[in-house]
Amino acid sequence: MSDTPTILKNIIARKWEEIAERKTLVSASELEKKAALQPETRGFVHALEAKVAAGEAAVIAEIKKASPSKGVIREDFVPAELAQSYERGGAACLSVLTDKDFFQGCDTYLQQARAAVTLPVIRKDFLVDEYQLLEARAMGADCVLLIVAALTAQRLTELNQFALDLGLDVLVEVHDKAELDIALTLPNKLIGINNRNLHTFEVSLETTFQLLPHIDKERLVVTESGILSPSDVALMRQADVNAFLVGEAFMRQADPGKSLQEFFSE
Repeated sequence: MSDTPTILKNIIARKWEEIAERKTLVSASELEKKAALQPETRGFVHALEAKVAAGEAAVIAEIKKASPSKGVIREDFVPAELAQSYERGGAACLSVLTDKDFFQGCDTYLQQARAAVTLPVIRKDFLVDEYQLLEARAMGADCVLLIVAALTAQRLTELNQFALDLGLDVLVEVHDKAELDIALTLPNKLIGINNRNLHTFEVSLETTFQLLPHIDKERLVVTESGILSPSDVALMRQADVNAFLVGEAFMRQADPGKSLQEFFSE
């Protein structure tokens, strides 16, 4: 999109280089074969819906070592142990960063985390090409993230359909009303509202509250970024937002799953 934020443009430019590099190592046809051998996905959307139906908060707990704005968030970083802690803490799903250059993530972190638990996992990355969706399915992801700000409306539609055809769930992420209007043309259940302004990197929970009235009740809204305390959770739940993607607040704690429990205890 023409107004794509600068930092996102830099990340996307690097992604295209990365895709070209990866294709020299593993062809798309090889990935297709590997993806076809994967067992059925674990049902990312279903796991969130089940929590909400039970009257609980549906938490996508994030495994994230670093970020461009904060640098290294957690030195003691063992994905399998973090995943198990989150599962004990009551997470509905996991989110694992696989971007290497900006978030110090990698594909094996997702594989290690998913192998250690029974929870569904989303590949959190900047996905712009079908090749990356094949990678996600081949590495065992249950869901992928598509960021409206990173794609044209046509590419968003194409990638979304390709992901669904692979058996992946899709979380479509928006930051403002224009992006939301595009996201709502898709049939997806999940709409992620990122409270971080990608131009300024400022965070405001008002973003979720402002966009909420424009989303029909059939969708499941996931609020992302800026959930830093139990009072933030209470504000969201009062507004009937019951699905949360939280990472940094937990990653800074010795026992992330215990922190999750404390955040979301009724």
